[in-house]
Amino acid sequence: MTEKVIVGSEEWCSLPELKVPAIKVRVDSGAKTSALHAEQITQFEKNGEKWVKFVIHPIQRNAKHAIICEAKVIDKRIVKSSTGTRESRYVINTEVSLGDKSWVIELTLTNRDSMGYRMLLGREAMSGKIIVDPDEHFNFGIVTPEKLREYYSTETSEKRGLRIGLLASNPELYSNKRIIEAGELRGHEMHFLNLKHCYMKLDAHQPEIHYRGGRVLNDFDAIIPRIRPSMTYYGCSLIRQFESLKVFSLNNAASITQSRDKLFSLQLLLSHGVEIPTTGFANSPLDTNDLINMVGGSPLIIKLLEGTQGKGVVLAETKKAAESVINAFKSLNANILVQEFIKEANGKDLRLFVVDGKVVAAMQREALPGEFRANIHLGGKASIVKVTSEEKKIAIKAAKAMNLKVAGVDIIRSSKGPLLLEVNSSPGLEGIEGATGKDIAGEMIKAIEKNFKWLNL
Repeated sequence: MTEKVIVGSEEWCSLPELKVPAIKVRVDSGAKTSALHAEQITQFEKNGEKWVKFVIHPIQRNAKHAIICEAKVIDKRIVKSSTGTRESRYVINTEVSLGDKSWVIELTLTNRDSMGYRMLLGREAMSGKIIVDPDEHFNFGIVTPEKLREYYSTETSEKRGLRIGLLASNPELYSNKRIIEAGELRGHEMHFLNLKHCYMKLDAHQPEIHYRGGRVLNDFDAIIPRIRPSMTYYGCSLIRQFESLKVFSLNNAASITQSRDKLFSLQLLLSHGVEIPTTGFANSPLDTNDLINMVGGSPLIIKLLEGTQGKGVVLAETKKAAESVINAFKSLNANILVQEFIKEANGKDLRLFVVDGKVVAAMQREALPGEFRANIHLGGKASIVKVTSEEKKIAIKAAKAMNLKVAGVDIIRSSKGPLLLEVNSSPGLEGIEGATGKDIAGEMIKAIEKNFKWLNL
């Protein structure tokens, strides 16, 4: 293309290589970079090169029409958006067609749900090719609603699978990517829903959940919640809203809420006959001495009630050290548990993964040299382990007591027999799938299918 063509501030174009027959684009010479709306962006390798798989909803505020695309990654860079936020984006090359003119441009992939256009054409893509007349619009014609229906009619074919949303915060986490992959492999329509982009309408007659940009999330069959601890309150509020819309949640809001309250969850487990290490809880620093003696003296474990993934857990090897740590936490008005130290465990514990009332995988976690507690997140070692029938029964009983369909149950072997440490309602998959080779993400999808009596052929 040698002659420059005059385009308006908005146009209809196509992306032939991505099989997008029509998409409305904002032509903006004030923006340097071009951008395309993309969801469920997943990196993979193809012939030794980095590629990305992603989903495009080419029509604004319409999630029914989805195109699954693949493209080679040419870069990953930090881009500053029009709102001033900086974001790391994948960059691809693809052909754009405008009227009878076509050329290859760079596109960054990002979520543009909050924008008025699914695609932005920046000045780098215009250089030497087009001239923008901001007073003009659709110089190359308008694509009518009827034409759009014709273009995307193939996307309205008979529904093959369930429509499942993964409610989480980070699409790049191994666990989240594996769950999306497992659902798609079993023929379901999977959507990553960033809980920070969801908001809700409370109404007696028409309750709704909206997604960034105004899209209404009213047609999901099920959700898989993976709520980080810092987002428990808001995340569980969203789950309750989905539940009010009769959407099945793999773990419900009530079970997640109680699992995040360490003291309440331990009390609940004890009431169901699950053995735990002797544990103490107090409010006043004046009771520190008796609290230490109550759990058998030093050494002992001190846990912040709000701690997660091994953070906020301290080993006090002497009574003096225990008094100092407990009083320091109390002076900060922090709620803590004091727990007996199981020396004979030698820095090892078990993680049993329970899905729908069955132990589907188990691993042993071993602490790093010099550490007292095994933790994969902090560099601990994971290995296959043969668990006893008693340990399996404890894990299943614990998940049932907490009313969790998916649970990571941590057990420690002691001279008194197996003892339960805690129950995690959003257990990670990377360590245990890597150690055991089990398809745990697939088991989670099967649990949803079972709820719907779904026959996966």
